[in-house]
Amino acid sequence: MLKKPRILVAGSFVMDLIAATRRAPQSGQTVVGLSFHTAPGGKGANQAVQCARLGADVTMIGCVGGDSFGQELLAVAGSAGVDVSHVKVDPTVCTGVGHVLLEVTEHGAQNRITVIPGANFAITPADVAWLESEIGSYDMVLLQLELTMEVTTRIAAWAHAAGVPVMLNPAPAVPLPDGLLPHVTFLTPNEQEAAAMTGLPLRMEEDGVNEEDMKQTAAALREKGVENIIITLGGHGSAVVEPEGARYVPCVRMPHVADPTAAGDSFVGAFCTGLTAGLTQEQALTFASHAAAITVSRMGAIPSLPTLEEVRALLIERDCRSFDLRELDALN
Repeated sequence: MLKKPRILVAGSFVMDLIAATRRAPQSGQTVVGLSFHTAPGGKGANQAVQCARLGADVTMIGCVGGDSFGQELLAVAGSAGVDVSHVKVDPTVCTGVGHVLLEVTEHGAQNRITVIPGANFAITPADVAWLESEIGSYDMVLLQLELTMEVTTRIAAWAHAAGVPVMLNPAPAVPLPDGLLPHVTFLTPNEQEAAAMTGLPLRMEEDGVNEEDMKQTAAALREKGVENIIITLGGHGSAVVEPEGARYVPCVRMPHVADPTAAGDSFVGAFCTGLTAGLTQEQALTFASHAAAITVSRMGAIPSLPTLEEVRALLIERDCRSFDLRELDALN
């Protein structure tokens, strides 16, 4: 029987400035673009909104500036059902901004993203000190790497001490302190992030990642203290990496890929929601793959994240039989 989970997300708020072009410019080159628009995002906000739209009770911790971008980001997250009462507003800094260059071709779309952290780096350990005694009331804590490492590490340690599972989406790829990964229950890098964290190659083949590369990468991450490793592989789906090998979860294909921005965040948010609601890991991965498929078929970050009913509809359309879809009613 599924339940409505309580999830804490500590992460970033970023306003994405999205420029679409047929061809990305080379160094020193100017190209004429196709379109420009803004979209609320940030890995933390994306994951929080995705969890909330899928039925979780979500609290968000982060920081925005005292500008119009910050006001819009808080309004969007709040309207999705995220509790933003613990989000800090710092009028002395700008809200985080992401510059997204979207290269659109006949084969789909690829993005290149530069993030300016702004207010996201203004949150301090003192701002989250209240969590040390309260974190045990949550079913899971979601973390990324767009806040300061000191804040992220402290929250992970508090959650681990309280017996609360910690999901770390290690993006963007940065050096990690030795004390962080032993507190992580689930680690979800993409193939580039996994390679950066271990210094080992992850060579892509026609049917996925090279099996031996996967085993060596997983062994290196386990030596650092990680319990569960799920590597997202874009169009190749995802892989649950275990000592005996990798179990692949296929990508759910959509007729059109509009924008891959936030697909990984959609996957992580949906996986955590499904798992803490009571789905098995395999079922939660299926749930997450369908949510991410809807996300890539739309433009933007938060605007592209699907609702529970939309994911349920796609599961029905694709004849998913891995679990009784009526159980999802518990999340409404």
